Formats: sequence, C-alpha cells, structure tokens
Amino acid sequence: MDQPKIERMLRLMKMLTANTSYTVDDIAERLDMSRRTIYRYIDTFREAGFVIKKSDNYIRLDKESPHFKDISQLVHFTEEEAVILKRAIESIDDTNLLKQNLKRKLYSVYDNKILADTIVRGSNTATVHSLIEAIEQQRQVLLKEYRSAHGSAVRDRKVEPFAFTTNYVQVWCYDTESDMCKLFKLARIGSVEILSEEWQHQHQHSKSFIDVFRVSGDERHRVRLRLGMMARNLLIEEYPLAEGELSQADDNTWILDTHVASYAGVGRFVVGLMDDIEIIDSPELEQYIASYVRKHYPSIATDAAKSM
Repeated sequence: MDQPKIERMLRLMKMLTANTSYTVDDIAERLDMSRRTIYRYIDTFREAGFVIKKSDNYIRLDKESPHFKDISQLVHFTEEEAVILKRAIESIDDTNLLKQNLKRKLYSVYDNKILADTIVRGSNTATVHSLIEAIEQQRQVLLKEYRSAHGSAVRDRKVEPFAFTTNYVQVWCYDTESDMCKLFKLARIGSVEILSEEWQHQHQHSKSFIDVFRVSGDERHRVRLRLGMMARNLLIEEYPLAEGELSQADDNTWILDTHVASYAGVGRFVVGLMDDIEIIDSPELEQYIASYVRKHYPSIATDAAKSM
C-alpha cells in the first residue's frame, strides 16, 4: 500500500473516531475524497475487524473495537511515565514553541483523566474530571454558576461538552440555549452536574477557528504587525503559539503575520503597546483600535484630536 493511501486512511480513521459525528458527504468534503473511496476504505476497516456504527446518515468507527483498543495501547503512557514526561516538558522555557507542541501531541494520544491530573491544579481538577466523564458518556451537563465574560451575570448553563482546548483552559460545548457551539472557560465554572440526558445535537458539534490570541470564531482576518523587542517578548510570553507566526525583520524588529477570528484579542494587545507596535496593511484593525480608544479612553482620544 502506498504512503499517500495510508495517510488518507489514517485521516479517515481519525474523523470516524472524533467526538463529532460526520456524514459521508461531510467526510468527502473535508478530506477531498469521493464517496466511493470512503466506502471502500470503510469496508477495509470492517474486513480488518473494526466495528462500524451507523446512526441515520452519520457514521462512526466504534472505539470499543478490539483492534482499536490494541492500537490505543501503543500510544498509552503509565501514570509514572506521564509524571516523568511532564517534568521533562515543564523544564523547557515557557516561551519555547516546542513546549506547546509537545504538550499538544501528548494530549492527542494520552488518557484524559490521568493527563489532566498532570497539568490541572486547584479547583479546576474536579471540573475537568466531571467534563471528561460527561464527554466519554456523551451526556449533557449543567455548568453551575457560570460567570459570563460579557457581564456580571452568574447562572447555570445546560450544554453538551465535547472537546477541550490546549491545557484544559476551555471546553467546547454545544449550548442548548443559543443552539450553537461555544467555548466556556473552566475558571468561570462553579461546578459541573452531569445530567441523565444523552447528547441530542451531536451532529452539530464543531470547533471553530481559534487564533493565537485565544479568540474563537468562524471568520478569519489577516493581521500584520511590526513589533519591537519589548512587544515581541511580551507577545510570546502571554501568547506562546504566536511564536510560530513571527519572522525577524532585523536585529530589533519582528513581523507578526497571522489570522485572527476577531480584532478583540489582538486589539487589546496592541493598545497596551502602541509605542512598540506598527500596524501594517490592516486598516480594519486600525479602525477597531480607534473605536476602542474612543470608547474606553475618551480623554486620550480627545487630546489626540486636539493635537492634530
């Protein structure tokens, strides 16, 4: 079997075992395959001993298949191994992109409950464990006393959790009230109550794009910034994944060329370091920042207008 074919089959297997369910048409579009090819690969999985499940138009590869369990053992770590790996990774400087890459790879293959214990601390531990259990059982939950980021409201939210972001900072959920998928910060959750209801909206579970400033959304806006030494160092310290989007222009300046889901995250960062950042070919970002300053710092905007 040629390598490209193996890669296509592995990508298909990954989609068939993801937390989100897909139709054959969804898979064909995402993997750029024909329906005929997908069905042929699925038949190959079935002949190899894997259990294929169908529900309406959605199709999955059952993780309880004996062969799937055998494969999972190849990438499983014991708790002692996890502690050793965690210590080794944590010894790497936080500004090093390698550290984030290593963590992300571990998260993708390691048992969630044990892995969570190696990286989650304090009051969030019980929250993470409850959410992991709900995801494994495909149950709805109540996020008790969730504190909204857009106001002072504190109330319960009924959701279907289905995936975590890096470091278990946020959890992707289908919000039954708004009928859409959202990110919820674990630090804002009072507690988690697992409900008896199973997932009702699994076919709508989907993760949106998350930019380097940790803002999620379906849109993508290109942003280019010229950063001085101080801005570059602070950017990497606060948003480590941005390091992969930076290129050095000269000894003292760097170019950040990235896409953002909205201008909120990058805008707040730029406003705090305007003396050390130049916006390049991003007029929409300039307009956002001008509006932001007028709204939050009216005296500064007035003084600037008088000096013109």
